[in-house]
Amino acid sequence: MAGPTEETPAADGVSEERASPAAARPRGFRLFGEDKSVHKALGGGKTADLLLWKEKKISAAVIGGATVLWVLFEVVEYHFLTLISHVLIGALAILFLWSNATVFIKKSPPDVPEFQISEDLAVNIALALRADINRALGLLREIALGHDLMKFLGVIVGLWILSEIGSLCDFLTLIYVAVLMLHTVPILYHKYQDKLDNFAAKAHAELQKQYGVLDAKVLSKIPRAPPKDKKQN
Repeated sequence: MAGPTEETPAADGVSEERASPAAARPRGFRLFGEDKSVHKALGGGKTADLLLWKEKKISAAVIGGATVLWVLFEVVEYHFLTLISHVLIGALAILFLWSNATVFIKKSPPDVPEFQISEDLAVNIALALRADINRALGLLREIALGHDLMKFLGVIVGLWILSEIGSLCDFLTLIYVAVLMLHTVPILYHKYQDKLDNFAAKAHAELQKQYGVLDAKVLSKIPRAPPKDKKQN
């Protein structure tokens, strides 16, 4: 009888060699990091589900509500205080008449739920705001002390862009555009992630190249504040 051939391990080795490069192939440049999904980058939970249209009815309701408010304030030129007053007048009048009419029509009065802000919710909101405000203040302090030139340039460019946008539209329109972008940009990026990441990689490489030239010719010659030495006990 012929002995068992040793071709099978070789074949397995070839298949492993073919499979391993695909498995170990780097994903390349990612806007949110190598192992961070869009859902995780948005914070996860219900907020990410809302922005990625996993809850389509709620997402559509947010877009619809924002559109109605924008039309009322910008197109119809309704004032905020007037709108709130008219809505409360109509709601209270309907509920009052309904509650008193139940005596004559022999039906149960409307079940008006009791709304209260829980202490835990208020504390969590305050803590989240405190953390974000402290982070922003720390960033501004670091920039003001001249420790990070790249952050300084980024903040200056961002504020300049914000000022230009503010000169083109009012604050309410800006908020409405931001709501629309939050409900369209993440889902579009999630759908075309590979193409957008490739484009972002090229843009990132070009920006790094141009920044290197700018740093060598201009930025490196600007005197900077020396970093503070940490006090040793």
